[in-house]
Amino acid sequence: MNEQASGALVFYSAVDIGQDWKSALQAAHPGLDVRIARAGDGHVEGDPEEVRYALVWKPPHGFFARFPNLKLVINLGAGVDALVARDDLPDVPVTRLSDPNMSQMMASFVLFCVLRHARDIPTFERAQREGRWHYVHPRTAAEIRVGVLGLGDLGAAAALELARHGFDVRGWSRTPKALEGVSCFHGLEALPGFLAGSEIVVVMLPLTPETRGLMNAERLAHLPRGAKFINVARGPVVDEAALIAALRSGHIAEATLDVFEVEPLPVGSPLWAMDNVLVTPHLASIAIPRTAAPQIVENIRRIEAGEPVLNQVDPRRGY
Repeated sequence: MNEQASGALVFYSAVDIGQDWKSALQAAHPGLDVRIARAGDGHVEGDPEEVRYALVWKPPHGFFARFPNLKLVINLGAGVDALVARDDLPDVPVTRLSDPNMSQMMASFVLFCVLRHARDIPTFERAQREGRWHYVHPRTAAEIRVGVLGLGDLGAAAALELARHGFDVRGWSRTPKALEGVSCFHGLEALPGFLAGSEIVVVMLPLTPETRGLMNAERLAHLPRGAKFINVARGPVVDEAALIAALRSGHIAEATLDVFEVEPLPVGSPLWAMDNVLVTPHLASIAIPRTAAPQIVENIRRIEAGEPVLNQVDPRRGY
């Protein structure tokens, strides 16, 4: 896309580096006017009527109303729950990023989490803190059943990576899916059996009205006693109080949690002090400016040409 775009793009994120995104976008399309909004209040220099596109992560309420000629909103990531839940979202196409590098980053993080539990690393960490030599005989990957809950772009990539490493992988999704080397289940009626057969479960579902609180006490109880639990999706998919209770009782032996009901995780959360829980600060996968910029530029081209955009979100479904 070498021609001058017909308007400016505004960037907002309080956690991402705006200049990195500006450089990547202008490398992909040198004529693009990129304006970085101020973190916090979202103030933008220049005439707001010139803004046609918004690349955002959790902008302040009322942000979009400043730009009367907006044609496209791009969510700065794969998960769009925070964006589509807003009551000030403009009636324009909304897209999410679908970058193979994001999928690769997520798949590698999930592989790390699964390997950590599969090879009993938390057990050895506890033994080391106690100055105790403790041997646990290793098991092969093929002996360990890993369930991936959610088979979208990121979940499918993670499931395939786990299968490539030899794990006995099963996947669950709302609708039927087929992945080579992965036993696929679908529908709520199949969920209890899927969970019961998963020694390590990885939550990778989007947050929608249907998935909010999906992993409640009843469904956590379907997991075999001593199961390992990993959540790299969204905190509210899981009933956090029920998860804490399951971890305390030993029904769930260990957990690796990258996402939480409230973020940052409050200082008073019991999860901080649990030696069978690893807490990471929502970093399993991030959008990468250099590799994501071309698809953003392509969608701008499509908007200007009157063509359907790629990776469009249906706000009613939540993804």
